[in-house]
Amino acid sequence: MRGRLSWLGAIPDVFITVLMVVVIVDMLVGVFLRYVMTWISATFDLPSIRFFWVEEVGEWSLAWLTFVGAAVGIRRGIHFSVHLLIERFPVPLRCAVVVGHCVLMVAFGALVAVYGWQVAELNSQSFSPALVLNLRWLYLSSVAGGVLMVVYGLIALSDVVAGRGHWGQLAGGSA
Repeated sequence: MRGRLSWLGAIPDVFITVLMVVVIVDMLVGVFLRYVMTWISATFDLPSIRFFWVEEVGEWSLAWLTFVGAAVGIRRGIHFSVHLLIERFPVPLRCAVVVGHCVLMVAFGALVAVYGWQVAELNSQSFSPALVLNLRWLYLSSVAGGVLMVVYGLIALSDVVAGRGHWGQLAGGSA
């Protein structure tokens, strides 16, 4: 069963990769429209091209990249931590610190998801000016990221307890 569902773990990575491509293309299109097409329009007295949507695409992509990327960082164990200090602790204390770290990550993810949901609902009747998209979708990025933080934080917590993976090694496990 676990093998059949292993593709689910790749969805956030693929999502982030697609968003990175969108951001790069969006920035290139924005520069082209702003500096090349504006110049062409002004030089040949053509109607100006409206490109305000470029900024919104970038904002929305950045919001989703930030929250989903933060959760992926928890899964990979790449967020900032002071290994130099905690590696000097005795194994039981080190394990307790890493467990506390995981519990804080889960609590923070839950807090982000709950308040993100409230903000999404509060803005559910508002629309973005250029793309005319419901702002709920922008703020749901925090809900998605928060839920993923909770899930990945719980997985990290189980790794600490079982002594496996990056988190288990950090806590003093052998795997």
